Amino acid sequence: MSKIGSFDEILDAKYGKIGSKQREDFHKEAYAYCVGEMIKDARKQEHVTQEALAELVGTNKSYISRIEKGLVEPGAGLFLRIMGALGLRVDIVRPV
Repeated sequence: MSKIGSFDEILDAKYGKIGSKQREDFHKEAYAYCVGEMIKDARKQEHVTQEALAELVGTNKSYISRIEKGLVEPGAGLFLRIMGALGLRVDIVRPV
């Protein structure tokens, strides 16, 4: 009989408890990866090359590539410029 645990239990075992440095590092890496995937998917959907996107937002192709691979997180200003260049909107709302 297999024991099915929660996702938090799996993360606890692999990356430490919530609040630990290892868990926080994992969270940052996972967030950067998700942001990169979202940007890459949107860019491809709009048929824009990395080079063209970089030109539109004032950076270089290699930086866009690093963002899409989740190696770096763009700052807020660059993120907003990327979203705008790809025809996306960012809404900031207060949680209910």
